[in-house]
Amino acid sequence: MRREIKWSAYRKVPILMVDEHLQLNDSSVIISSLKTYVVSKGSSLSDILRCYPEMKSVNDSGKEVTEYNNKYWLMLSQDETAAVYPDKGSQKEEMKWRQWADDWLVHLISPNVYRSTGEALASFDYIVREGKFGTLEGWFAKYVGAAAMFVIAKRLKSRHNLQDDVRQDLYKAVNNWVAAIGKKRKFMGGEQPNLADLAVFGVLRVMEGLQAFDDMMANTKVKPWYRRMESATRNHDGLSQSSR
Repeated sequence: MRREIKWSAYRKVPILMVDEHLQLNDSSVIISSLKTYVVSKGSSLSDILRCYPEMKSVNDSGKEVTEYNNKYWLMLSQDETAAVYPDKGSQKEEMKWRQWADDWLVHLISPNVYRSTGEALASFDYIVREGKFGTLEGWFAKYVGAAAMFVIAKRLKSRHNLQDDVRQDLYKAVNNWVAAIGKKRKFMGGEQPNLADLAVFGVLRVMEGLQAFDDMMANTKVKPWYRRMESATRNHDGLSQSSR
């Protein structure tokens, strides 16, 4: 709810608070900062965060937007970088697909989960149930939220030039991702997930429990990779790659 982040000048989620005073914004900045912190030797999180300066600008609609420099980079020494990215080109590949997840894949989610009035209601029913809203709050969120997001989804569909059947754009994007990994790798990171795997998994996972997710799993080649990612995140495999 909006009131839960009224204390923050930054009005989006996720927000990560560290030790009750250090605020990290933007999912990609959070991921890059934490990965840098885990890998680097002796760098404080506050020092690392300074490497991702906030920049404000006005978009074409006249709305002020906040962006962050360097958000797909890990701030590591040359030796640390070589340890994290031993294969030539793997760093650029990871950054490319992390940006793709932010610039393209994430924009396919709303048009798909709110594709019809029925799907919009089902999505908000799931949100209200999992979010543990009060009775009145939940009713308002479900019906008003579903109606609003159904309209917004149509606008997003037009803005991003999606097909009439938005599922086809989702299927194509997901299959492009699987093709980029190829048949010889379990993950884009090889035997273990990298930050691109994590970014794409995070975007797709928000659809779990909804019709769009079931359709994606049934009509694309993403299921084996997705199940491997579920296991990797459940087992916290990232810790085994780079402990301080």
